[in-house]
Amino acid sequence: MAEVNIKNYLALVSRPSRYINGEVNSIKKDLSHIQLKIGLAFPDVYEVGMSHLGMQILYQILNSRDNIACERVFSPWVDMEKLLREKNIPLTTLESGIPLNKLDILGFSIQYELSYTNILTILNLGNIPLYSKDRDETHPLIIGGGPIAFNPEPIADFFDAFVLGDGEEVVLEIADVVIEWKKERGKRKDLLKRLAKIEGMYVPSFFDVAYNQDGTVKKITPLLNGYEGVKKRIVSDINKLPLPIKPVVPFPQIVHDHLTVEINRGCTRGCRFCQAGMIYRPNRERSPENIMKLVEEALKNTGYDEVSFLSLSTGDYSCIQDVLINFMDRFADKKVAVSLPSLRVGTLSPQLIAEIKRVRKTGFTMAPEAGSERLRNVINKGIEEDALIETAENVFEMGWKAIKLYYMIGLPTETLNDVRGIVELSNRVQETGKRLGFRPTINVSVSQFIPKPHTPFQWEPQIQLEESLERQTFLRQELKKRRLDFKWHDARMSFLEGVFARGDRRLSKVVKAAYGAGCRFDSWGDHFRFDIWQQIFKDNGVNPEFYTYRRRDRDEIFPWDHLNARVDKEFLYKEYERSVMTEQTSDCKTDKCSICGICDHKVIKNVSFYEKSEVRGKRLEARNPPTSNLQPPTFKTRLTFSKTGAMKYLGHLELVTLFSRAIRRAEIPITYSAGFHPLPKMVFSPPLSVGIESVAEYVDLELRGHMKPQAVLERLNSTLSEGIKILEAIELPTRPDFVVKIPQEATYLIFLENLKNGNKLDELINGLMRSDEIIIHQEREGKQRSIDIRPLIKNLSLIDTATIRLTIDRGEKGSVKPNEVIARLLGLSHNDSRLISILKTKGHYETLRQ
Repeated sequence: MAEVNIKNYLALVSRPSRYINGEVNSIKKDLSHIQLKIGLAFPDVYEVGMSHLGMQILYQILNSRDNIACERVFSPWVDMEKLLREKNIPLTTLESGIPLNKLDILGFSIQYELSYTNILTILNLGNIPLYSKDRDETHPLIIGGGPIAFNPEPIADFFDAFVLGDGEEVVLEIADVVIEWKKERGKRKDLLKRLAKIEGMYVPSFFDVAYNQDGTVKKITPLLNGYEGVKKRIVSDINKLPLPIKPVVPFPQIVHDHLTVEINRGCTRGCRFCQAGMIYRPNRERSPENIMKLVEEALKNTGYDEVSFLSLSTGDYSCIQDVLINFMDRFADKKVAVSLPSLRVGTLSPQLIAEIKRVRKTGFTMAPEAGSERLRNVINKGIEEDALIETAENVFEMGWKAIKLYYMIGLPTETLNDVRGIVELSNRVQETGKRLGFRPTINVSVSQFIPKPHTPFQWEPQIQLEESLERQTFLRQELKKRRLDFKWHDARMSFLEGVFARGDRRLSKVVKAAYGAGCRFDSWGDHFRFDIWQQIFKDNGVNPEFYTYRRRDRDEIFPWDHLNARVDKEFLYKEYERSVMTEQTSDCKTDKCSICGICDHKVIKNVSFYEKSEVRGKRLEARNPPTSNLQPPTFKTRLTFSKTGAMKYLGHLELVTLFSRAIRRAEIPITYSAGFHPLPKMVFSPPLSVGIESVAEYVDLELRGHMKPQAVLERLNSTLSEGIKILEAIELPTRPDFVVKIPQEATYLIFLENLKNGNKLDELINGLMRSDEIIIHQEREGKQRSIDIRPLIKNLSLIDTATIRLTIDRGEKGSVKPNEVIARLLGLSHNDSRLISILKTKGHYETLRQ
């Protein structure tokens, strides 16, 4: 019931496509045959959560079991939260609309400290008690995972358990334990004891924390016999995991809107600031054959036109050049581009650059991290300035006009000279482009270093807020003088992140109070309320600077010391000492073992495919026929399609993307535009207002070679989402004298089921149509205007007591939406008019033959 109710109000919120289900590869099961209902929650909006590969992987693994239904949950945007509370509708899962408090498990993927208040929003909207201690056997088990699990203490009181490390294997073990516990109808504490026996599971309630008078941790006491600490879970060989070949394809554009393929997990470069490089050890490569198989299947199942090879250091993947060459040989003709995340300087060879540009020039990001070689030695980022300049020169010579450079400020031992080095190095990159005859765009992105747990710098103080602001001001002024683009991170957000990164359980009351005071989406600049957080700290007697500005003693007990990332604390401290001496530590993947503690060199070890790969030094057999210089003739096909049900909430650009991907999945031989970014040649009928259904939408396709219209119709209908259906396909003449006009009129049916007085409605229509002018006020692209819509209304008539037919002319001096006409007719508010059911039945095309 809750699902039906919320779908009725989607027209009132921004980006309603965030909240509709039925995406390609989404999974909705018959719940009557399910033993375990799991919600996978991401504490941010859909566009952010759906960009996270880990969530897609766990979704497929859990749903591979017939007795488990795994569905997704995201933070509703502020307007949707307000609507849910106003209508008293609980937050539900996306697929089946299961109220969150009816789930067996609600698992959170937590990537960032500033998402903590969103977690409480999800729990509260799901009618789930916030604190673990207040939940009983009738409530879902609340589990957290992700990098935050390596110090979840500031939110430990809200969670029943956390997963430390890799989740692919442990999630099914958790599921089995909960299914068995449900059969036995056991007590909740018994369930937590069983979970504690699973490697990698942390149950916070089985540990007690005492504090010294100075605020530091005095002792962490285990409360369960034999459960004295938690070791992270490691998947020793990622090649043995199921391939995530059917990722869900979102309707809205997401942050990382492409197919993401993990080619390597872990990193042993040893950058001392990098938490991921420590907690995701060892380095485990996916085999090139495995990668190509995954890419092949996933592209067929998704229709994406871009693939991103994901790794903490993609250029360090031992077979990257071979994989990239073979990828482009296989997919360049299909106009599938490749993008690589931030690349380490020295790993970007000219041949690698040449392969990337074969379809289109995706962006290049290089991460010097620091502005001076001295400081790069401190952080163990062994990059020489000349190597960076050489790489930039290679990129520019291959035709790129823009490069992004990523740095940090506030690193240990940093001076103003190091900050000035950011300006000088960035300017050198710009001058490199100028020497080649053009002024490149250099995007300088600077964030603030935040000391994180389980890293060599966990003992270090964080740079003070005022100092960070001063350095940002300096960079902004100096970079502007050199016409270098500058992006920076809000220093106040960095301060708050630093508080929670090394925080303890005493901060849970602060998180709850901030949530209660209205803090949401704290990582979003326009929603971040630092003033509220400051007041909350003060009201709760918590000094946030205790967690940020204080240098830790060597032997201090950290709030996370009972959570073992398998990298020895002694190793981390030695690395800290080496940083002070600006000594480098080599990469154990290519040099001697650094004795960090992670490997047993039997099961847990670095996995590399440099020597073993079948594609090493050669190209895979081409699966595409050789490309001919002769281009086949083109043919045009017009499709008439319907857009009904939940699909009425797709915006026009979302619809275009949906068709583009469906055409790829259906293997329709469409032609592509030339230029920097090849696009499929499609022409749609004018955009339909979001929230209006239609059985009269059109799209013209230009095909490469002939395909019967009926075959196009059948192929596309087999892959399109429910609510989008091709109704008719016809072949258009390709003669030069054949021109299609843009439709000038559209006819709609407006359904007014709740209107009781049909006679009065007839009078209102007659009165309106007799008017010489009808002035309404419109908002278009944030601007207000008044317009006479009378010339645009060609027909307005009553079909029955609750149905109106409306024909609208597009007009040369303006346009009007059907709901605007009805709002004027019935005196409705803007929001009320958007809730009216409207169906477009006809678009009036004219064809000219010259």
